[in-house]
Amino acid sequence: MKTGGIDSSQIQSMIAQLKAAATKPSLTPPVIQTEPAATTKAEFSDALKSALDSVNASQVQADGLSKQFASGDDSVSLSDVMIAQQKASINFQATLQVRNKLVSAYHDIMNMQV
Repeated sequence: MKTGGIDSSQIQSMIAQLKAAATKPSLTPPVIQTEPAATTKAEFSDALKSALDSVNASQVQADGLSKQFASGDDSVSLSDVMIAQQKASINFQATLQVRNKLVSAYHDIMNMQV
């Protein structure tokens, strides 16, 4: 039976789908720990080293892709090379900005009167 251009069987099908979705058990939200874990302590030097390692890895990857493209490897496209070089450049510029902020903070701390 058609009502106003919409088939009632389609409406009944949609209602059945909504009811089926409503009766499915929902996912439980993740549990958030309120106390910091004593066994895992984040060190600034470890975070800095991992960030520098990732910047180095992106630069090495960009360099490798550009060498492959220059040697005529057909599996590497120019767009892949350019994207990898831009990612490496952005990573490096971000690292320079962090370094500049750290140096500035160091100078501010050293210029404080005790």
